[in-house]
Amino acid sequence: MSDIVYDSKMSDAEGLMWRLEKDPQLSSTFGTVTLLDRAPDFALFTARLLRATLAMPRLRQRVQTAPGNIGAPTWVNDSDFDINMHVRRIALPKPGTERQLFDLASLICADPFDRSRPLWQFTVIEGLKGNRAAIVQKLHHTIADGESGVQLSLEYLDFERDAVQPITANPDEIDSAREDLRDADTKAADAVRDVLASGLRFPLEVAKQVKELLADPGQLPDASNAAADTFRGIVSQLSDTEAAHSPLWTDRSARRRIEHATAPFDDTKAAATALGGTLNTAFMTIATEAASRYHVALDAPVDFLRSSMATSTRTEASGANAFSLVRLLVPTSEMPIDERFRAIQNATAHAIEDSSNTSLDALAALASAMPTSLITRLARQQAQTVDFATSNVRGAPVPLYVAGARLLHNIPIGPLSGVAFNLTLLSYDGHLDMGLNTDAAAVTEPELLRACLTDSIAAFTALAG
Repeated sequence: MSDIVYDSKMSDAEGLMWRLEKDPQLSSTFGTVTLLDRAPDFALFTARLLRATLAMPRLRQRVQTAPGNIGAPTWVNDSDFDINMHVRRIALPKPGTERQLFDLASLICADPFDRSRPLWQFTVIEGLKGNRAAIVQKLHHTIADGESGVQLSLEYLDFERDAVQPITANPDEIDSAREDLRDADTKAADAVRDVLASGLRFPLEVAKQVKELLADPGQLPDASNAAADTFRGIVSQLSDTEAAHSPLWTDRSARRRIEHATAPFDDTKAAATALGGTLNTAFMTIATEAASRYHVALDAPVDFLRSSMATSTRTEASGANAFSLVRLLVPTSEMPIDERFRAIQNATAHAIEDSSNTSLDALAALASAMPTSLITRLARQQAQTVDFATSNVRGAPVPLYVAGARLLHNIPIGPLSGVAFNLTLLSYDGHLDMGLNTDAAAVTEPELLRACLTDSIAAFTALAG
């Protein structure tokens, strides 16, 4: 059974992500492209995922919004749940290249979810060159973040190819799960009634005043202390409106392109240790070095770029999402890579310290008092201050199998949310898989950026000696 803590009501941060999807470019859907040495047993894989839905009730639930959006959305049972709507199988046309695979994965991940159903999907893709196969996993961020997504995967992964496992779910377990889900429906309804009865986490009168202040800040001297403090908090969080720095990555679109690079775990870790830093700093250095090389190659060198970095806030009591976002300026002028590493180490430390009083949940709670149209405009404005995004997720250090097929690579596909590219790292079995998800309008030379990323990995791991 999963040790993830689930609540029938979305957290403020999850509710914010849900509301932001009124703007398609702010979608928080993320995915994983898992390369396999052969096609998995599809019937067995489907059965394992069916059992996973019993262990993790969230997989059988859909989102229900609160009346008038006055509170966080809740999770309710999908009475029409059908595992075949969430687990699918297709084949690539010949020759079955990885380019074809990633182009298809990009379309799958970009396709919006049906909001009347649970927000997840697995697509088994056969016909990959070399008798290989792949699985494209697609999850909405309200279900899980990167780390809890890894925990979810343990519900259907094995540690050996021919692991003994039940093929069908026990009917008694299904009946029991349905009873639990009916209880969840009641809890969700109670949560909505609680919101109607007691208001938001801060009084509705304060929320009303905050909305009025956002419309007319001149009323601030006459506002209540609570409303004034809330207003100032919002202004403080959103006051950084400096434009992103890249002279190349200026356009945005809904078109996506996925690339993949891999780094050796031991050499990357050894190089980071030799420089007195961490694997996360190594990853940020590699991403920044690649961005620098890309701009130099296109005769548009730039001294600094703005990056956002996802940092885990997970504890034993955390729910499906436990992360915060840190923004920092990274040096992209030409310099030795070890010097860049030290500069990024310092920049990261200062950025984390500066954001120590910044809580994504707190900002989301304040945002709950604001209309969705305003929230999406502010989010777009904030996205325009960032050039690229990064995230680092720890995975399994040993070989894994799914329905008889061995995992070769696990390539994460992070959401763009309005930036030029997202580079997400997922460690697995001695290597670091990096998924490069780009906005095709911003990064017009994706193959060049991938080559720059590969060269940056080689330059950094060479420091391991």
